[in-house]
Amino acid sequence: MRIAEISLPAVRHNVRRIKELSGGQVIVVVKADGYGHGAAIIAQAAMDGGATMLATADLEESLRLREAGVEVPLLCWLHGPRTDFGAAIEHRIELGVNNLAQLDAIAEAARAAGLQATVQLKVDTGLSRNGIQPSDWDVVFARAAELVAEGTISVRGIFSHLANAGADADRAQAANFDEAIALLAAHGVEPEMRHLAASAATLSSPHLHYDTVRIGVAAYGLSPLADKTSAQLGLVPAMTLKSEIVALRGVPAGTGVSYGYNHVCETATTLALVPMGYADGMPRALNGSGAWVTVAGEHRPIVGRIGMDQFIVDVGPLAGRLELGEPVVLFGDPERGAPPVEIWAGLMRTINYEIIVGIGPRVLRVPVEEPLAPDAVEPDEAIAEPVRSDA
Repeated sequence: MRIAEISLPAVRHNVRRIKELSGGQVIVVVKADGYGHGAAIIAQAAMDGGATMLATADLEESLRLREAGVEVPLLCWLHGPRTDFGAAIEHRIELGVNNLAQLDAIAEAARAAGLQATVQLKVDTGLSRNGIQPSDWDVVFARAAELVAEGTISVRGIFSHLANAGADADRAQAANFDEAIALLAAHGVEPEMRHLAASAATLSSPHLHYDTVRIGVAAYGLSPLADKTSAQLGLVPAMTLKSEIVALRGVPAGTGVSYGYNHVCETATTLALVPMGYADGMPRALNGSGAWVTVAGEHRPIVGRIGMDQFIVDVGPLAGRLELGEPVVLFGDPERGAPPVEIWAGLMRTINYEIIVGIGPRVLRVPVEEPLAPDAVEPDEAIAEPVRSDA
């Protein structure tokens, strides 16, 4: 058994929390298969929580959602030179525009399809990734205005992405974004959506909310801030990663465990075998790190090297209480006693984003409607400054 339980009430709560906090429209990003949670599972829950639309990185992700029967508004913005904009237009997928060539290609595809394309203009305000460069804003905005006038496209939004390099850098990017908005308006185009803040800025910087925010990890109940937990932000982790015990064996002191014997039992104990490994997104780098899981409501250490398909837990004090099939919780909502995913992230010197998107395809994503704990969603008053990106 390899299961990731996805709490739909948690997703709805998190999106509702962000909507109340920002006071505007909310775009929920479901790229990388919903940050590893299952994009099709997340889609309706996010909309039920008050999202205006969903977003993916590339068109293929959006088209897979359409194939899965997801008919909500979709946006995608990372396009290669061979992107089929015609398919996007036919499936009512909004397109982020990053340069003049893309805008003209979208217009050509719209004419060929006999349909109007809906676009959002992505501007580079300082992250130096994709987005229309400031030197090109005027020419691209002028061309967009021409295409709007002839009915080939509609411009629903303008957006950018923060580098999260500190408060001063964020304000400088916001000033650049304001300049882009004003220049676009000078060309007669005033979109209904203006979004700069991703999860970190949404939770820490109200002055960056504009009329829309675009959240990723916060929708899944995880904190984008290094010094604030999910609970402190009023968020509820949506994923609980579970497996089960498939073998139990009593061993004497001095027993070596798994490859290389990098763990040797100091005393007689009982070892439990759990059928999850690095092929399922359980990082091999956790070997000997002090990581733990929850078994029968208690914290028990992972011991020995993690294999491709399995790992071992020392369950000595629990041995008489356990049977085969006993659930094992790898991470989930700490307010319910589960290990937080941030333990793995901290031990690996990475961020929670990387862990959740790395959960492998053998792990079955299962939507659940279990009610939230009533005392698990009261946020702290103080919100910290963002320290890392929403990717």
